[in-house]
Amino acid sequence: MPSFLRSLLCFAALQIAVTLSLSAQHLPHSTPEAQGVDSKGILNFVNATRTGKTEFHSFMLLRHGKVVAEAWWDPYKPDLRHTLYSCSKSFTATAVGFAIGEKKLKLTDKVISFFPDQLPAKVSDNLAALSVKDVLMMADGQDPEPIRVGMDSNWVKGFLAAPIVHKPGSVFLYNSVGTYMLSAIVQKVTGQTVLAYLKPKLFDPLGITGMDWETDIKGINTGGWGLRLKTEDMAKFAQLFLQKGKWNGKQILPQGWVEEASSVKIIQHPDLPQAKKDSSDWEQGYCYQMWRCRNNAYRGDGAFGQYMIVMPDQDAVLAVTAETSNMQEEINLVWQHLLPAMKSGKLTADKNTNEQLQKAIKQLALPAFPKNDNNFANSINGKKYSLEPNSLKFSDITFSATGGTCQIAIKGDTATYKIDFDSGDWHVGKTNKPGPSLTAFTREIRTMLFPAKVAGSYTWKDEHTLQLTLRYIESPHTERFNCEFDGNKLTIHHTNSFETGKETVLKGMSL
Repeated sequence: MPSFLRSLLCFAALQIAVTLSLSAQHLPHSTPEAQGVDSKGILNFVNATRTGKTEFHSFMLLRHGKVVAEAWWDPYKPDLRHTLYSCSKSFTATAVGFAIGEKKLKLTDKVISFFPDQLPAKVSDNLAALSVKDVLMMADGQDPEPIRVGMDSNWVKGFLAAPIVHKPGSVFLYNSVGTYMLSAIVQKVTGQTVLAYLKPKLFDPLGITGMDWETDIKGINTGGWGLRLKTEDMAKFAQLFLQKGKWNGKQILPQGWVEEASSVKIIQHPDLPQAKKDSSDWEQGYCYQMWRCRNNAYRGDGAFGQYMIVMPDQDAVLAVTAETSNMQEEINLVWQHLLPAMKSGKLTADKNTNEQLQKAIKQLALPAFPKNDNNFANSINGKKYSLEPNSLKFSDITFSATGGTCQIAIKGDTATYKIDFDSGDWHVGKTNKPGPSLTAFTREIRTMLFPAKVAGSYTWKDEHTLQLTLRYIESPHTERFNCEFDGNKLTIHHTNSFETGKETVLKGMSL
């Protein structure tokens, strides 16, 4: 074989080996007691997740750098990504940290300096004073948060036009569009999106693959939301911060950035009574796109219960994905059960409790509808119903039933979506139908989200009422269709899992 060809093959083999090693980079595992964690505490935590308002999707607990417990509630799986919502902010701030380390920008840089062609006709003193640091610490000075900017085609211009009523750096107000501005600044000074910029610096060294991030229509990552990662990837990011930016003995993050980014920069409500501060994990101070917690911990935090919790005193981290209307209740379970389970030194192996824990974890599932049969199903097989004009923009729906699977075909304003549901189990599939989202109102590019991975289940509530549940299993959310058949009439009650009390009623007639 010619030497040049041999060299080429060796290079190709090396590239493949590097790619495989990156994609196969998983966190090391251990038993709880070997890392000083009482299995009873973890078991109590798992059991406690069965009650309350939080619908857990996954968690991963690390102690001393090793995974001591992990779980996914079926149909959520380890290889699925999960919408992080505002946990994305911590990654955007990390991109800022890298850019500062490369001297591409400074904390004291003024925001207007990056966008001279996007400024309003009159630049106020407060806008002129707004710095990168002010935006990092959620002290932009705007009130209210300019969320309507997301409905425009030019988010940068919209943000800069929004009034700044407080002196920058003086008052905390949660501002996701401000985080978008950090993303835009990073792209301005690096020539890359935050996602592309972080890939060789953060994601590749940690062995994180398959991530994606929503963008505005100008191609700038949304920054304050829109990143999707696997649960293990979230745990890796938290572990990197616990290790002060080191990974496998190498300093990945700029020296000192973790300490800077995770320390208190502003107090949310300085005048709040101390008793209320002591009972809340949202009143411990804000850092750079991270929150301080009670128990000297800090976290990346996303809507509906996405957490990356760093516990330096315990040398532990926890990643959680979920959907909840009460995020404080969710984190209370951590302090109540997991925190006291962490001891100093190794503990005596507890085989019995460990077996109970593993059994409990294997049984974790979000139950599908129970299996049942209904002779009436035959009467709607293949039937199409024309729907009256509605806010969902569905024009007709067709029902089909074969081999225990119910399929609906919904005609929307731009496409027809076919979705399968099983009885007694989850039917895992894909759809291009947009699902429920907290940021659905924003004008974005979301092509990377489709086809969306879903799991569907159905049951007959009674002879004439078909219930359908559709989980978007790479997001926190679920939608439900309650279909009532009355002769040739159809009424559908459509709800989703997070807009409590909101119901869309669709009415139709068979064709």
